[in-house]
Amino acid sequence: MSWLFSSGHAVDLVLGVMLLEFVGLTVGGKSAVTVVLMLMPGALMLLALRGALVGLDWYWIALPLTVSLPLHLADMRHRKLL
Repeated sequence: MSWLFSSGHAVDLVLGVMLLEFVGLTVGGKSAVTVVLMLMPGALMLLALRGALVGLDWYWIALPLTVSLPLHLADMRHRKLL
């Protein structure tokens, strides 16, 4: 089981589930833009986690974390929560 995390494949599985969630929500009637805004901040944080698990340099971890904040704020604005 440790290989699943040390290789980063645990994150790949979660990202796969998120892709299925995207398909399900868009087929269910939500707009693709809405669903992307909802899921992308989490997906970027997962990519940062994957980078940390496989030992990437700090900037490859910081980059998706940094980009996730404006996307999260855009999602909140899109949902009129901000």
